[in-house]
Amino acid sequence: MRCKFLGSFFLLFSLSSKGADCRDSGTVWGALGHGINLNIPNFQMTDDIDEVRWERGSTLVAEFKRKMKPFLKSGAFEILANGDLKIKNLTRDDSGTYNVTVYSTNGTRILNKALDLRILEMVSKPMIYWECSNATLTCEVLEGTDVELKLYQGKEHLRSLRQKTMSYQWTNLRAPFKCKAVNRVSQESEMEVVNCPEKGLPLYLIVGVSAGGLLLVFFGALFIFCICKRKKRNRRRKGEELEIKASRMSTVERGPKPHSTQASAPASQNPVASQAPPPPGHHLQTPGHRPLPPSHRNREHQPKKRPPPSGTQVHQQKGPPLPRPRVQPKPPCGSGDVSLPPPN
Repeated sequence: MRCKFLGSFFLLFSLSSKGADCRDSGTVWGALGHGINLNIPNFQMTDDIDEVRWERGSTLVAEFKRKMKPFLKSGAFEILANGDLKIKNLTRDDSGTYNVTVYSTNGTRILNKALDLRILEMVSKPMIYWECSNATLTCEVLEGTDVELKLYQGKEHLRSLRQKTMSYQWTNLRAPFKCKAVNRVSQESEMEVVNCPEKGLPLYLIVGVSAGGLLLVFFGALFIFCICKRKKRNRRRKGEELEIKASRMSTVERGPKPHSTQASAPASQNPVASQAPPPPGHHLQTPGHRPLPPSHRNREHQPKKRPPPSGTQVHQQKGPPLPRPRVQPKPPCGSGDVSLPPPN
């Protein structure tokens, strides 16, 4: 009987001491957009527990009481059977200090705890990119609160940095690089194998060669365009010259025709000249002309002497030859009369 009484006394003393030590505070981290359970530290639900109250500041958000329906401020809160508080779909407005108070069936406060809830954004997958010209690797993460970046090469930890961007200048490429982004509610990692040529060309040299190639292509096209334009102009000029020559030749060919018609006019006017020559053996005699004596014939067939050169210019007679005057033969000495041959 005495031992049972002592055991009850020590049990009540321990419960009252826990209620007195009620200001232990802790920090709880929650992920933005996800749910969380606020657990009561060092607590286990028993039949002696009559009431569990959850408050944020001075506002009651949830309450469990035996033989009564649980009280919930909104659908975002839920009180579980073990007394924990569940918050669904966390927002930044849900952060703050939550106080939990536990009462026994005899109305004694046996526990009082304060929990500081902090909301963090989860980290996104990091990105790795590098530049071979200066042997620099960069790890970057775009989303996340209180991010810490950790860089590894193989199993070797290279460096850590509490920010969203970190650069590192490597000395060798014997193993792949791994970038890890972590915070208190999430972590993500990315691994890349860096490949660079032994001797990379400088960026300014690559840009200069590219610009030179573009200029060469431009001037080549301009040169070809000028040559084609010049050939077209020369072809057009040659065509114009050929047209001018053809018009001149046609003008020259048309020019002699009037002269030929003029030359044919006297021929048509002189029918005697246009007649065919008489057959051999037939001597054409003009009326009124008589044959000359032999002495005169010989005189006519003698070669004439070339006239001496003179300053005066000999004018050639145009048109048909004029008839010559008749030559009367001189009578022979001693004969008074000259007998003329009878006309034929």
